[in-house]
Amino acid sequence: MAKTISQKDSEFNDQQEVITSMVQKNLSLWGIDSTWFTSIVLVAKNVWVVAWKAYLDPAQRTPLITFTKKKAREAYEKLLRQLVQILVSNPRVPDNDRRAMGIVIRDTTRTPVKPPKTFPEFLIDTSIIRCLIILFWDLGSKSKAKPHGVHGAEIRWAILDHPPVSVEELIHSGFDTRSPFELMFDESDRGKAVYFCLRWESTRGEKGPWSEIVMAIIP
Repeated sequence: MAKTISQKDSEFNDQQEVITSMVQKNLSLWGIDSTWFTSIVLVAKNVWVVAWKAYLDPAQRTPLITFTKKKAREAYEKLLRQLVQILVSNPRVPDNDRRAMGIVIRDTTRTPVKPPKTFPEFLIDTSIIRCLIILFWDLGSKSKAKPHGVHGAEIRWAILDHPPVSVEELIHSGFDTRSPFELMFDESDRGKAVYFCLRWESTRGEKGPWSEIVMAIIP
């Protein structure tokens, strides 16, 4: 994955612009599906850009504008993560270009990095209003360090009325290379139940098993 898809909208906007601009210039060279990129990824990007620009104008920043911006990012970020995963595993993308986009360099050492076998343990700190802070570490480890060959943790989450029966119900996705991971919510979300599940991801983009699904109440 990218070093981290930032939780801050301003940094996220800068990151996505660098990534999509470089991909657009190298579609044919890197063998990226141009129909998917232009008809789906760039369409979601344009929706995000319009919503972000509207949000930046204090005169327009109504609750509806804030909500629209939030939903535009959620939809676009999911596609952006898919794009980054393609770039991670694509041998036609030069390492220098990966560095420029803030993407992990593929491991070319002789010692192979094995897929993660464990999953993260985690605690959820609810001491800050409208904020959930996820502190995570390796299962059963006394150290806070990530397992060998692990790049970071994927965090799946969703606000739900009932406990989910599958991880697939956790429709939102985040990624962090180091603990903690923070999520900010709107005032209207206070008191709602959020369900979380985490798994490790290796430097090669290989996924480990999911943790148990845990619930927290937005303070």
